[in-house]
Amino acid sequence: MTEKAERAALIDFAAPAREVARLAAGTADAQLSAPTPCPAYAVRHLLGHLVGLTAAFGDAARKDLGPTTSTPPDTELPDVAPGWRAELTRNLDGLLAAWRAPDAWEGETQVGGVTLPGAVAGRFALNELVLHGWDLARATGQEYAPDEASLKVAHGLLATVADEARGGSLFGPAVPVAPQAPLLEQVVALGGRRPDWTATTTADG
Repeated sequence: MTEKAERAALIDFAAPAREVARLAAGTADAQLSAPTPCPAYAVRHLLGHLVGLTAAFGDAARKDLGPTTSTPPDTELPDVAPGWRAELTRNLDGLLAAWRAPDAWEGETQVGGVTLPGAVAGRFALNELVLHGWDLARATGQEYAPDEASLKVAHGLLATVADEARGGSLFGPAVPVAPQAPLLEQVVALGGRRPDWTATTTADG
């Protein structure tokens, strides 16, 4: 195995992609207007964001740069369109295949209008699936069981985000949790979410 292939094998999107696909399939149309842990998003906006980010990060892996990779994520409020379930499934499959290519992790790419190393973009992509998977599960009342390897990658990335980089469109301020909290709770808290969030806590932020 080449060095590039070894690096690509360190992160596998299969488990988080499968989990997001399961959660999306379990989301009823009646839940699209429900609140989520992302203050500006209802479920329909969260799903629209997932459709968009999976397309963007797939293109970023392929170095297919254009509108999907050059547009900042907060340009407009995302929303679902007819056929969003099939589109999200296609995008997840494309994302998974694209990041399995060793070249995806080499050189520079672009996503959200930001140029960054491919290896960093891949970790951001995985983190997006992990965090937004939790968001969707909480908003729709579904169980969430991310794999430990993905949680460790997300934790490693989020732990490096400086305080001054928080409070924008990517991450909110980190939420304090006990040092011995489960890894998922630590990841969620570092991502600016309250691990105890439910729809009834929305008014409390």
